[in-house]
Amino acid sequence: MNQQLKPWLLTALLWNSSIFLQACFVAKTNSQFTSRPTSITQFDEQTLARQLANSYLNKQTIAVNTANISQAQALKVQNKFVQILIPNLGKVVGYKAALTNPTIQKRFQVSHPVSGVLLEKMLLKTGATVPAKFGSQPRLEGDLIVRVKSEAINTATTPQAALAALDVVIPFIELPDIVYAKDVRLNASSLVAINAGARLGILGEPIPLTPTQAWQERLGKIKLVIFDGTGKQLAVGESQAILGHPLQAVLWLKDTLKTQGKSLKKGELLSLGSITPMLSVKSGTTVRAQYLGLDPKGKVEIFVSFTD
Repeated sequence: MNQQLKPWLLTALLWNSSIFLQACFVAKTNSQFTSRPTSITQFDEQTLARQLANSYLNKQTIAVNTANISQAQALKVQNKFVQILIPNLGKVVGYKAALTNPTIQKRFQVSHPVSGVLLEKMLLKTGATVPAKFGSQPRLEGDLIVRVKSEAINTATTPQAALAALDVVIPFIELPDIVYAKDVRLNASSLVAINAGARLGILGEPIPLTPTQAWQERLGKIKLVIFDGTGKQLAVGESQAILGHPLQAVLWLKDTLKTQGKSLKKGELLSLGSITPMLSVKSGTTVRAQYLGLDPKGKVEIFVSFTD
């Protein structure tokens, strides 16, 4: 009797094993297509900052959803993130205001700017050649930088007072990096945690400022056009896209840093935010940013080239 059951038992075992293995395969395959970014609930700020910094330094995206952390938590992560970057990217040389353009605010579903820190080696001169994959999610946008002349800027409350505490304005192509994987939901906290996306930027020659009504009006009426190497227009914008006027971004950044216990120092650079829409980056191309109305002497142009 037992000998007659053995072939039947063996067949049943083999059949069941086959079904089990198929089920495992299907479950594993489905998990590859239904996985979602890890959501942060309880976390250690230092650990999260290191994870983000490692992805940043290795130019890899990270699938972690930081949208549910508070902005206070995100700022602590940013501070630790920046400290991890300093040995590679140099000392703090200034600050950036991001999401000062309403169009870009809508893209990230936020209603206010965020701030970040500029490090020495992030800033390159016009004409620089940069790898097209300079980051995990490289982007490009037309921007504007001013330089602090006096620490009186920390008590400025009007655009006129802010202008009096600045000495130069500098054309600037920002090359930000989003870092997060494409399917990660982003908000203000997400961007604060990664230092407002600061990665690289292209500086033009400084243009001297004077605290006059004419300069105040000039700063609010700049037109910026971005072209590719063939002369094709890629984007256009006006400086009023920066919180209505670039000097308003200076005041916002000063006030925001004050809430963080920071004050601006002579010589520090302030990136005021995007004038143009954010663009993707392509290898083998040159991008030129032409500023009209910025310099009393005429149009100003800066450029960057991208390689493999």
